[in-house]
Amino acid sequence: MNIAIVGIGGVGGYYGGRLAYRYGAGSGHSVHFVARGEHLRKIREQGLKVITTDGEFIARPASATDRPGELGTLDLVLVTVKTYSLEEAAGSLRGVTGNNTVMIPLENGVDNAERLKAVLPDVQVLNGTVYISSRIVEPGVVQQLGGACSLLFGPPKGSVEPFRALETLFVDAGIKAVLTGTISEEVWKKYLFISPVAGATALHDKTLGGVLEDGQARRLLEGMMNEVDRIARAKGVALSGDAVSQAMETVGRFPHGTKTSFQVDVEKGVKTEIETFMGYVVREGKALGIETPFNRLVYEALSKK
Repeated sequence: MNIAIVGIGGVGGYYGGRLAYRYGAGSGHSVHFVARGEHLRKIREQGLKVITTDGEFIARPASATDRPGELGTLDLVLVTVKTYSLEEAAGSLRGVTGNNTVMIPLENGVDNAERLKAVLPDVQVLNGTVYISSRIVEPGVVQQLGGACSLLFGPPKGSVEPFRALETLFVDAGIKAVLTGTISEEVWKKYLFISPVAGATALHDKTLGGVLEDGQARRLLEGMMNEVDRIARAKGVALSGDAVSQAMETVGRFPHGTKTSFQVDVEKGVKTEIETFMGYVVREGKALGIETPFNRLVYEALSKK
């Protein structure tokens, strides 16, 4: 297979690194990295160093490039860029994707598959989500900080069986991958947690533990989760009846001092995924006739920063 990982940040670096490390020369597969700048230069020079909680390794892709149009026809693409770069990344793949290409977005958000399909209508777009904490620590080096490192993926509808070989490909590379027929529920389950947590921590400038200890911040967090839950159900997503309480329990299991990456981006004053998080909830709520006062409050406040 001809495989491309588009975006070699924390997520793309870990999963792409696993694939490139396992499927080197002579494996019958070619794994390519699409990256930029100094990070790309270091990967070209010395490979990608991946530091995990179990050890470290050097992944040497078949090629590393900032010009994906030169990679030839691709069989599999993992898209791991920030969601505000999704359409740009998809557009860069015109000419090297087609009817036989399978594409899996692994970003935050719940509408990534639809957005990719809008740009590349001929591609087989699945959906996916991951549970990992990882980041670039310096050019050419990605570190896994925590998380189960699991990867769930599958078609938004239809049989999973045509994609069983991809599950084997991932698992054989040491990735905790699960092909599922309920990927929409899995993606929304994560979103119900991650979007409100991002907004509440950023607005109140508190860690996860700090949010839970502050009555006002905690009410905001739970209110945001309930709004996401109502939107998901209105869209026909079969979340469990206790999805919100489960998400709140998950928040409580994190170390008290945990900050969200969204919160850190807000603190740094860099571009954020606010449109993927609170912006999406506000827009979908309006379209569905569902009030979203908690998400709107956060969206409007943080949009001014």
